[in-house]
Amino acid sequence: MRNSIQREVERFLSPAFRTIQWKGDHLVLLDQRRLPKDEVYLELRTPEEVASAIRDLVVRGAPAIGVTAAMGMALAARSARTRGTKEFLESLDKHYHLLMRSRPTAVNLRWALERQRRRIEALAGSDPDEIQAALEEEALRIFEEDVLTNVAIGEHGAQVVPSDACILTHCNAGALATAGYGTALGVVRSAYRQGKVQMVFADETRPFLQGSRLTAWELQKDGIPVTVITDNMAGHFLQRGEITLIIVGADRIAQNGDVANKIGTYSLAVLAKENQVPFYVAAPLSTFDGTLESGDRIPIEERNGEEVLLWEDMRLAPAGVTARYPAFDITPNQLITGIITEKGVIRPPLKERIRKLLVEE
Repeated sequence: MRNSIQREVERFLSPAFRTIQWKGDHLVLLDQRRLPKDEVYLELRTPEEVASAIRDLVVRGAPAIGVTAAMGMALAARSARTRGTKEFLESLDKHYHLLMRSRPTAVNLRWALERQRRRIEALAGSDPDEIQAALEEEALRIFEEDVLTNVAIGEHGAQVVPSDACILTHCNAGALATAGYGTALGVVRSAYRQGKVQMVFADETRPFLQGSRLTAWELQKDGIPVTVITDNMAGHFLQRGEITLIIVGADRIAQNGDVANKIGTYSLAVLAKENQVPFYVAAPLSTFDGTLESGDRIPIEERNGEEVLLWEDMRLAPAGVTARYPAFDITPNQLITGIITEKGVIRPPLKERIRKLLVEE
């Protein structure tokens, strides 16, 4: 069974690059900070290295962070399995909290780590080697589920894409932000295979430039036509009717359908509403946070303002000037045309339909 699932997953992974690879005794990540200039893969062997990679944006995107954190727990078990049972479990608990603190907004991080914790609790009394094997198996299962879930999102999402569509997307919600297929770009990939996509517009997504550096890179790698625009050009192209629809990803979705996503998403949703252009969010059910009633309860990560003021070694503003960098913003549910999940497209009224879907899950 496992081999057949692996073969199925392999069909949907890009032959050009791999975002996350599990090598048995270590984890390999494509360093997204170096793209598009350099394609560098990092080997991580400790949970501390994994936590740093998540925090420092070696890997980013809610589903990819979740998969990576799950593999970090497998590495934690591997490095501590020679200790006595009590010390082994204490080490796992310490690294669970270390990984949990690495990024506060993306709910998939917590979701994946809690799955690993439940495996540990279910095996209470087992020897460390057995727990380590179970955590590795669970991490690989989370990886495989993510790919197949995103393929399902793509198939459902392709149904809302009309022929000859020009799709605007924000940040990167593709193979680089997931285990290897994509949420928003999973929709793009599926629609492109069906011959529906004329062009993908990728806005730059300041200040980390995930759109121009990452989305454009992976779409070009896979032969999908892409045009880069700066963030402040979106209104112009929407007003001129050159964009058919907008599809973005999500880092957390509240019970009422409010969405936390990369900073700048809210602005696009407002522009879409003004210009009567459909605005879709593509995300797996693991991105829904059933504990939060609305978006104003979602914690917003505020990163170091120096990331706004510097690009590599080049200063973009006068020395002594300060900057703010909220990494995410909240898009209210009334601006969202629909949320594309692996179970189908959720349409307004979002709150009632999300509640029903989460209960069913």
